[in-house]
Amino acid sequence: MKYINANTILPDMLVEELQKYVQAGHIYISAKAEQHKSWSELSRYQRELEKRNEIIVEKYRKGISINELAKEYYLSIYAIRKIIYQK
Repeated sequence: MKYINANTILPDMLVEELQKYVQAGHIYISAKAEQHKSWSELSRYQRELEKRNEIIVEKYRKGISINELAKEYYLSIYAIRKIIYQK
């Protein structure tokens, strides 16, 4: 995310109004709904996680314990259970 000084892009009147609410802080302005992209559109990481999760479920079905899977994938037992039981 790129930070932009409000004084360089906003009218003075608007900057003064914003300063009533925030002093020397950061304000996040989200994209319009029609411009918003899901995080899966921005990276392939979601697909990688899906593949990993499929492998975890398959190993569990073959008898590998939740504790072993948690150690192998460096995840909590809770995270492994969540992956297994959502499939």
